[in-house]
Amino acid sequence: MSAPRPAAELFSLQGRTALVTGASAGLGARFAAVLAQAGATVFAAARRIDRLKELADGGDRIHPIACDVSLDWDRTRLVETALDATGRIDILVNNAATSGETRAEDESPDAFADVLGVNLTAPFHLARLVAEAPEAEGAPGRSVINVSSILGLVTAAPLGGASYSASKAGLIGLTRELAGQWGASGTRVNALAPGWFRTEMTADLFGDERSARWVERNTLLRRGGEGHELDGALLFLASDASSYCTGQVLTVDGGWTAR
Repeated sequence: MSAPRPAAELFSLQGRTALVTGASAGLGARFAAVLAQAGATVFAAARRIDRLKELADGGDRIHPIACDVSLDWDRTRLVETALDATGRIDILVNNAATSGETRAEDESPDAFADVLGVNLTAPFHLARLVAEAPEAEGAPGRSVINVSSILGLVTAAPLGGASYSASKAGLIGLTRELAGQWGASGTRVNALAPGWFRTEMTADLFGDERSARWVERNTLLRRGGEGHELDGALLFLASDASSYCTGQVLTVDGGWTAR
């Protein structure tokens, strides 16, 4: 059991190494920047290397890596790169995701499988690679953060999608199972479930007046979320502040699921 830390240091990630997937835009880019600001060395992964390089220009703690998480060799290369550079991986943020068709009848079996491959299968294999990696001497337990969604908990019809919702619900189930299997080793696995946040993926939603009003009407705080409003939840799950928290789903949705 580790000694308690002063309150002011609970959220510090100084000396730790983090992997963030889907970091080229939206919430992923924000996650990478916030972890770096808290002191972590961050390996930011995505397919769009140009976007990652722009993100890395903001400081020397962020290292861009071109990576397609749906490919086994790219996942392995990502983990090996971080280990070769720092000798450790303390935090994994499984954020990369893709959306499918809105209407279930428009989604082919292959398209459905592709969405699950990125949103569910890839996070499992990355988490396994990180859990199997050697730990640095004296390092705190690892934190795996699976970025799910409120659509893994409730429907958002007519704006939801079958493959996306299934993958995000599956990610919650995977989170609980991995937490159960790895708890004895000290590896914590939790899920972050954002509500309707303004990102590249939701640009069409918030750009449509009728849809934007629908979000506002059905959210207790009567608005969509801003990226910075996930900073505290991310740092809580990544840091020693959540050292006794595993297998949980932290929902940050302005009250959407409380209706």
